[in-house]
Amino acid sequence: MRKQTHRRLTELHPHDVLSDVERVGHIGREALRAFDRMRGLGPAVSLFGSHRSEPTVQWGALAEETGRRLADAGFVVITGGEGGMMASANRGAAGHQDRSFGLTIETDPLETRNAWVEREIHFHYFFLRKLAFVRYACGFVCFPGGFGTLDELFEALNLVRTHRLTPLPVVLFGSAYWGGLLEWLSGPATQAGCLTRQDLGAVEVTDDPSYVVARMKRAYEELVGAASSHGDEHGR
Repeated sequence: MRKQTHRRLTELHPHDVLSDVERVGHIGREALRAFDRMRGLGPAVSLFGSHRSEPTVQWGALAEETGRRLADAGFVVITGGEGGMMASANRGAAGHQDRSFGLTIETDPLETRNAWVEREIHFHYFFLRKLAFVRYACGFVCFPGGFGTLDELFEALNLVRTHRLTPLPVVLFGSAYWGGLLEWLSGPATQAGCLTRQDLGAVEVTDDPSYVVARMKRAYEELVGAASSHGDEHGR
């Protein structure tokens, strides 16, 4: 029965001809290429948001201003490199000494890299792309978005909660958009015992690009301070 199930699952992907060993090789090479390109990136903030045009009408100008202010403050702005909110943030960051970064991926063939990405890494595997988003950032900003944005948001929160990441700020931009989700998380989800108030401690909400910049500056300073202290302890 197990073999029959496995056969049916593999038949769902007739073009997937890689063996497991070959796939591991592809994964390793893609991860090393990304790490190599992003090592020494400097202070960076990962910004998530919808690729669709409709939300951008309401929040696109704010995403662009946020990207610009972050780049002005010395941060590399990392997005998914596609359209919508990501394009707005990259447009704001463009022209600031290569601080507009895109982590693109093979999805819709009609979706292309936005014109404001100055540096790009292209991915095949979603999980490696998410690893790159969190490995080199000192904080995360989530503009309104759908399943992809929610996936990236909860990945970051879960990594912080499980101590796989140093506690980093997760800023939700757009209080009107995120309010219902936060009510559910702090209400039914917490009351059912699935979350605690401490779990939600990393989440912050704003409608102000200047708050994002100030918060990311503080987060970066805390990371640098922690690293210095850690180095001093080992040097004694």
